[in-house]
This record gives sequence, structure tokens and C-alpha cells, in this order.
Amino acid sequence: MITGRLLRALAIFVLALLAGPVLAQEAAPSPSVETVEAQTGDEPSEAVASAARVTDPDVTQGELAHLLIPLTKPELAEVTDSWLANVRAATQEIADLQAEIKRNPAKPGDPRFSRLARMVEHRAGLLSRYSMAVDSFERKGGDPARVADLRAYREAVLFEETAQAGTGALAGALLTWAGRSDGGVALLKRIGIALLALVAIVLVARFVRGFAHVWLGRFSQLSRLLQNFIAMLFFWLFIVIGLLLVLASIDVDVTPIFALIGGASFILAFAFQDTLGNLASGLMILVNQPFDEGDYIDVGGVSGTVQNVSIVATTIATADNKIIVVPNRNVWGNVIVNASASDIRRVDLVFGASYDDPIQQVLDTINQVVAAHPKILAEPATQVAANELGDSAVSYVCRPWVKAGDYLEVYWDLTRQVKEAFDAQGLTMPYPTQEVRIKGALPAR
Repeated sequence: MITGRLLRALAIFVLALLAGPVLAQEAAPSPSVETVEAQTGDEPSEAVASAARVTDPDVTQGELAHLLIPLTKPELAEVTDSWLANVRAATQEIADLQAEIKRNPAKPGDPRFSRLARMVEHRAGLLSRYSMAVDSFERKGGDPARVADLRAYREAVLFEETAQAGTGALAGALLTWAGRSDGGVALLKRIGIALLALVAIVLVARFVRGFAHVWLGRFSQLSRLLQNFIAMLFFWLFIVIGLLLVLASIDVDVTPIFALIGGASFILAFAFQDTLGNLASGLMILVNQPFDEGDYIDVGGVSGTVQNVSIVATTIATADNKIIVVPNRNVWGNVIVNASASDIRRVDLVFGASYDDPIQQVLDTINQVVAAHPKILAEPATQVAANELGDSAVSYVCRPWVKAGDYLEVYWDLTRQVKEAFDAQGLTMPYPTQEVRIKGALPAR
């Protein structure tokens, strides 16, 4: 019982897929066509030949698709009736043979099973062309009730015929179809070609992405982030186009895919509002280029080196190597401080010295340390000056210029070296102190 049901289910699937060429030996009788007087002699005109061909069971699907284009709704009504007659005649032959097998049960290897399989496959081709005519009739304003009846007949024939067929007949039909060069073998070839095409598409898309990287690298005005985005855009665009071509090559109608995307886009726009906001912010970052990969930035309370910017998020590595992923909406919506945007940076340092230390000696000591450091730039000139008279010390500013990559090294070196120079010169960096004076005598106890 289980095997029979499984074979019936498989048969319904195969019957829906079968669209192979029509077999001449099991062709259905041709329908009658109105005779129109020829324009010259007794030969039929081209219009008559075309009218006869559009309902010919031997017409190919590609040819039929073109022949259906100029037909009007009344003409298509007659064409669908003719194709209904074709399908009915083929179905009658199948029903007669199945009834004969019921009357005279078949043994394994009975040739009637092979004949039945060929008849079913032939009828599948007729059903495919029948559906094309019905679809054209519907698109040109055919009566919806009539269209529904025509389609219901097709579905009912397939369902009832499969439900009544014996297990042996179904198995024979499946085996015959699977072994035919225009049946199962053709389907396997199409699947194989599609898989190979997909592999080729991915490989070529990667090559295109690599080539785009090299080509875009010639444009120095483009940031690495924008180069990566454009290269990735080429990659996915090539993948999508390739997939559509593969689907079209195996006769898959891609029009419903676009219709589905169009219909779902409105709903998706509401469902993914945050994602779309990040997407828009990511595009603004890529176009305006406030930073690039490798830049040290401070944004939204997060400081670190930019590792990657995708279309929805920015990845930042902090100084202690923590990886932080910040949504692009939070990046673009905050103040962005880019410490790597310029080639040179100013190091701002403040040193405190005692009020008892001579100001000029302190200034000379700091200038000597600055002059001795090899990574401090001569231009712009370093600023060293007494800046503030504090509560417990005189504050001195030291502002040398360095290359952006040397900032931290110079900062740390000067902090250590100035302290050592003060100690060597006997200069004091006082602790914060506070002097408290009490007026009047303390009361006696």
C-alpha cells in the first residue's frame, strides 16, 4: 500500500514536469480547421497554414508561443477548444488501455506498460501546449469561468488517472520516463549543467571582484572602504545575473520572482526599518569617507582602529584588541573624531614645576629634551611656554609636532624623559599642597 501511494505521488510530480517532444507513434488525431479560399490557385494561404499549425499536436512549445501572440480572444477560444479535443482524445486512448489492463491483468514485463508510459508522456506534451493556449486566452481577457473550467479539467484528469492507475503501470511509466533521453536523462543533464554553471558563476564572480580591486586601486582618491564596497557590489551583481541566466536556461520563469520581490518590498521596508537606516548610513560613510580602514577614530564613546565597514555596521578594534561592532546609524549620527586623517599630529603635554624653580631653567630643560628626540619634526616648530600659575605649581605646555604614526611613542618618551631631566637638574614637580592659616588665639579649655 505504501509503495503504491509513493509511486502515485511520484507519478503526479512527473506528469506535471513532463514537457518533452511528442511521440509520432502515439499522436492524437488532428482537429478540423476551417478552410479559407486561397488567394492564388487552390493552395492554402499562409493564414490557413498558421491556423492549422497552432492546433497541430506536433507543434513545438517554442513555435506555439509565437503563433499564439497575434491571436485574438475569440480565436483563442477556438484554439483552446481544439487543444481540449487533442487532450481528450489522448486521454481516451490512455483510459482505454488502462481499462484493458484491468480486464486482462498484466504480468511483469508486459509491453502494455511501456506503451502506456509512452502514451502518458505524449499526452504530457499535449497538456503543456494546452496550458500555454489557456494562459494566452486568460491574458487576453478570456472568460474567467471558462479558464477555470479548462484548468480544472487538466487537474482532474491527472489526479483521477493517477489515482486509478495500478502500481505496475505507474512504475513502468516512471521507469520509462527516467530512461528516456528526453525525459529523466534530460532532466539530469539540465540539473548537472545548472550546478556546473553555478560553480562557474561563483568562480568568475570572484575573479571579477579581484580584478575590480586591482582596477579601483589605481584611483587614489577612492578610499579602501569604497573600493571594497564597489568590488563586493560587482561580485553580488554578477552572482544575481548569473543565477537568473541559469534559471532561464533551464526553462524556469523568473518573472514571478520579480513580482514576489516587488510585492514583498513594501512589507520588508517596515519590517527592516533599523536595517535600512544602517544601510543608508553605511552608504553615507562610503560616499563621504570620514574615515578609512586602518584609521584610529573616536565615535560614540568607542575609540579604536577601523577594521572593516560593511553596508550595515562598522567593526572597530580597541587598543586592548577588543572587537566592537557599531551599527552604522550610530556611527553616522555621532561626532566622528579621526586621529589618522592627517599625516602629522601635535602632541599636547603639560608639566608642573615648583614656584621656587627658575622659569627659564625649566623652559631650557624641556627644550633640550625636545631637541634630542629624533622623531619630533622641526616644522612646525615646537611650542614650549609657561602656561598657568596653578595652586601648587607653575604649568608648562609642551607641544611638539610628529608624524601621526609616532604620536604615542613620542608622548610616552617625552613624559619619561622630561621627568628624568627635571630630576637631573634639581627641578621639582611638586605634589598638590594647600596652606591653611588660622586667625586669632584658640579658646582656652
